[in-house]
Amino acid sequence: MSNFPTNEPTRKPPRAPERPWFSSGPTSKRPGWSVQALSGAPVGRSNRSKVTVARLNQAIDLTRSVLAIPAEYHVLVMPASDTGAFEAAMWNLLGQRKVQLLAFESFGQLWADDAVNHLKLDCEVLNAPYGQLPDLSRIDPAADLVFPWNGTTSGVRVPNADFLNGRDGKDAGLVLCDATSAAFCMELPWQKLDVVTFSFQKALGGEAGFGVLVLSPKAIERLNSYDSGRPIPKVIRLKAKGQADMKIIGGDAINTYSFLVIEDYLDALRWALLEGGLEGLIQRCNRNFATLAEWVERTPWIDFVAEIPETRSTTSVCLKFVAPEVAGLPEALQAKLASKIGSLLEIEGVAFDVVGYRNAPPGLRIWCGCTVDADDIDSLLPWLEWAYVEALQGVIAAA
Repeated sequence: MSNFPTNEPTRKPPRAPERPWFSSGPTSKRPGWSVQALSGAPVGRSNRSKVTVARLNQAIDLTRSVLAIPAEYHVLVMPASDTGAFEAAMWNLLGQRKVQLLAFESFGQLWADDAVNHLKLDCEVLNAPYGQLPDLSRIDPAADLVFPWNGTTSGVRVPNADFLNGRDGKDAGLVLCDATSAAFCMELPWQKLDVVTFSFQKALGGEAGFGVLVLSPKAIERLNSYDSGRPIPKVIRLKAKGQADMKIIGGDAINTYSFLVIEDYLDALRWALLEGGLEGLIQRCNRNFATLAEWVERTPWIDFVAEIPETRSTTSVCLKFVAPEVAGLPEALQAKLASKIGSLLEIEGVAFDVVGYRNAPPGLRIWCGCTVDADDIDSLLPWLEWAYVEALQGVIAAA
């Protein structure tokens, strides 16, 4: 007990976040959201009716507008969130050539496991432990590349698109990017990406269940020229009669959608435009991250999981315990500390879902995406200090 930080605050802070939602998915709704935002949804209508098709096409058009997606790229909505969208891309496009996969967090590893164990591709997995990126100099421009832009469970992101240089020739492979916790909060170099996926629930605080799939002309060409021969379930099938299914790729529903979800996404997109489009959203995200980062830098018991500042996520910010009295504890007790902190904050109603991902190093994970307000991040920080002291007493005593 001699290392216990007795000088830390023990009284509950006087001010709480107005919106205590800091989950990394589904994320916080936009400021001012209420269920009335869904009142115009065309519920009870066929997904082939004019009004529902128009709603879906409007969502696609607004997505293209906010994210500045090139006109020649196709945007479509897929079932099963970002996972369904990315699985569709992998199952329909990969297998023609060698595939490299970057695995530096849980979902990158998931795509690698799919490639190796299920698709059984000729592939190379470039791994890195939590907090680091793989050696990007090993990337082969001739290979297809699969990677997450931002590691939602590790708080590590690629710092820029320089590692994608040299892929301009016709012999270069496709680039498949899982951008689910980067879209709407970070710049994406569209001309260097052939497939981009994300979900409403991560990107803009939307309801769960659907994802967005963006395909470049080069990806469409691969669909038309390559047949893997593998059976593909209907809900992720992008081809018809051996060619790219341009009805689906053109915006038709691949199956029945919830138009409450689509209406919610439309509401978030309209809010994004009012905030200044992508530039305004990125500014909101950067303010949130800066507020949290300043606190991390001056707080001795916590640090970023991401080791290099340029690779630190500005959305899913992952933090680890570094105080000697905690770092020396077994991982199970560190995980217990994180869980206790999360429980205390939830009981007080000041923060929900801030415990790190189950497979990540024990710690905290705080969403700083564009739908969060910097004032709420600022109000959260004294509560993190209070909960740490309260939780640590019990954990050290148990040890």
